[in-house]
Formats: sequence, structure tokens, C-alpha cells
Amino acid sequence: MSDLLDKTTLALQTSARMRQLRGNITSANIANAETPGYTAKKVDFEEALSRALNVEGMNKLEGEQPEHFPMGPGAMSRVKADVYDNPEGTVSNDGNNVDLEREMTNLAENSIMYKAAIQLINKKLAALKYAITEGGR
Repeated sequence: MSDLLDKTTLALQTSARMRQLRGNITSANIANAETPGYTAKKVDFEEALSRALNVEGMNKLEGEQPEHFPMGPGAMSRVKADVYDNPEGTVSNDGNNVDLEREMTNLAENSIMYKAAIQLINKKLAALKYAITEGGR
């Protein structure tokens, strides 16, 4: 099915998948805001998605090792997010570094961006469906 989808739709699909992961990680941070010794996690994927967008479809480039940057056909499907301990934030007396206000803000922003990506995918698929059915004729 990916042959039917253009570069933009594949990027939106990958972004939605990564934003879902970010939402899960942020929710886990919020849930553990009172857990002693918990270290907040952070998710970054924007740079990897940008690199994949720049090289998607460049047929002559292929990564041979899993640790290589995703490139060539199917680069979008190989984008991986970096999940790591969040170095930001102040560590409290119990060893927890979750900033609840920042996490709630991040969750709200991520939710908006996820919904926007899904809406754009739906619009692109509706346009494709319209074209396939010849405009409802």
C-alpha cells in the first residue's frame, strides 16, 4: 500500500506513530511524578524524520547496517525515535526529576500535533478515494 502513498502521507504516518510513542512516554512521566527515584524520559524523533524526508526515494542510497541512518526507499518506515533520560529538570529530595507542569504542557502540545497529523492523513486519503471513484460518478 505504501506505493499508493506519497512522501507527505508517509511522513505524516511516521510522525503520528512517533507522536503516539511520545504521548506514551509523557504519560508515563506524569504517572510517575510522585515515584521516588524516577527519572523522566524524553523522546526525540524530529531530526531522524527530517533526514528520512530528505533521502526518501533516493534509490542509489541504501543503509546496509541497522545503525546507519535510514535512507533510500522505505526510509520513513525505518525512522526510530531516541528515548533517553531527560537531562533537564530539577531533581527533588526523593530523586525524582519530573516537572509536572512541563510534562502536562508537552502532553497537550503533542496531542494537538498528533490530531493534526491524523486529520491531514484523513484528508489526503479522502482525496485519493474521491479520485478512485471518479468524483462519485
